[in-house]
Amino acid sequence: MTQIVVGENEGIESALRRFKRQVSKAGIFPDLKKHSHFETPLQKQKRKAVARAKQRKRHFR
Repeated sequence: MTQIVVGENEGIESALRRFKRQVSKAGIFPDLKKHSHFETPLQKQKRKAVARAKQRKRHFR
């Protein structure tokens, strides 16, 4: 869970910037996109096969 504490003399813009930075470092947006819609078992299988192929290709360079 990403959480920030806003300082007494800190503006909301800088606090929002810090929050966005922490969210991006935590990897929340890719996870949110991955779980945003239902994925059929066939789609999941294809996605994993593509990921494995990319890993193999990167590994043998």
